[in-house]
Amino acid sequence: MSWTSQNPDVPDDPCGAGPGLTDWSGLPTPARAEAAAACIAWAPEVQARFGCFVEIGTAETDAAGPLAGLPYAAKDMFDSVGRSPGCGLPAAADGASGPAPERAAAVLERLDGAGARRIGFTTMTALAYEPSGVGKALNPWNRDVVPGGSSSGSAVAVAAGAVFAALGSDTAGSLRIPAQACGITAWKPTYGAVPVAGAMTLAPSLDTIGLLARSARDIQLMAPVLAADMAFPSEPPARVALLSDALAASEAPIQATCREAVEAIAACGVFLEQRSGLPAIDALSDPLFLILQAEAAAQHGGLALAAREPTLARRLAKGLDITADRLAAAKAALSSATAPILDSLFGDAGALLLPVMPIRTPPVAVADPASPDFRAAALYQLSAYTRFVNALGLPAVAVPAGFDDRGMPVALQIVGRPGTDGTLLALAAALQTQTVWHRRRPSDIADFPSPLAQRGS
Repeated sequence: MSWTSQNPDVPDDPCGAGPGLTDWSGLPTPARAEAAAACIAWAPEVQARFGCFVEIGTAETDAAGPLAGLPYAAKDMFDSVGRSPGCGLPAAADGASGPAPERAAAVLERLDGAGARRIGFTTMTALAYEPSGVGKALNPWNRDVVPGGSSSGSAVAVAAGAVFAALGSDTAGSLRIPAQACGITAWKPTYGAVPVAGAMTLAPSLDTIGLLARSARDIQLMAPVLAADMAFPSEPPARVALLSDALAASEAPIQATCREAVEAIAACGVFLEQRSGLPAIDALSDPLFLILQAEAAAQHGGLALAAREPTLARRLAKGLDITADRLAAAKAALSSATAPILDSLFGDAGALLLPVMPIRTPPVAVADPASPDFRAAALYQLSAYTRFVNALGLPAVAVPAGFDDRGMPVALQIVGRPGTDGTLLALAAALQTQTVWHRRRPSDIADFPSPLAQRGS
């Protein structure tokens, strides 16, 4: 499929599936109230089909502000006044609930204070510690393919048109993986740029809070509200580097689709070079896993989950034997190596391009430990190209790049040095003025309300 010129008034979905989904930024102000009402009415139907919400209900919000009326959902890991998050755990699990919070998470306060309209909380994998999303929501592109995790419900809610954006978390790829699986855009911020107060903790040295949305333009609208102390320049980087060895090591349909997206980025006027980076990316996996396992065990190892969540209990148990000295040594080694690794990866480039995943989004049967077709290696591969970003505290944006040989979405990852979130989002937005991939809608929502449809369709 060749890329074509795109703006908010383009024709119907070019692949014949009917009108695509609009984004909030493309709607004139008078149309936004109608679109928000359509989301609120449509959300129960999305829940009935795909199981992406744990709770639906609109929250009180200020009608004014830069995000006035924008319907969003939040992963079920954030405190809200009078409601403790479920964090993907069975309700009866020890430690799954506590005293009702008296204050909302900082990110909820910021979005609600800017006028955004929260319409529900979304499903997630237990403690955000699983990358496939199996058993938490159904992928609207194909129910037999995983939705990605751990921000599975948030991604499905956006992809199916129930909300224009959703909050999620990313400790090793938990925003970018479901963005690929569900065909939407994700922003994983620079470490520490978005406040985590009031959010469930998995691994404090790696955790970030970010966004899933239809388009990079919508994230550009919301990101300054969440990362209030960061500047967001509107110009993309002048020079980007394709990690050609990471692309070459990917499955053939991933290679073909991402190459087309890279060509579209080059057509945006940036200088494109090719670099190697796979050895450095691979070398960061061991320290990241050590930190993740040790910190997750320290945070949650006391939960009596074995009876109800045996897979999660086994994951947590891996970190219990990691001593404080080993953890400190891993962090120190990573810290001292960060500057030379960044110089090696980026050179003079302002951003790196590589696939979100080296593999096509796998079938549920392959990713489900209870299935006879389960392959543990597939779970490891899901985050093979995302976890180095968390290890180094980098920002990243995942953008729809086309579709594989099964008609499933594929995403390209745009990665920058710390603090370059704005230029990455600008590049993603520029790409999406040239392509229609982010506006494609799953065929299983042919009856979505017309206010959510692309203008001009």
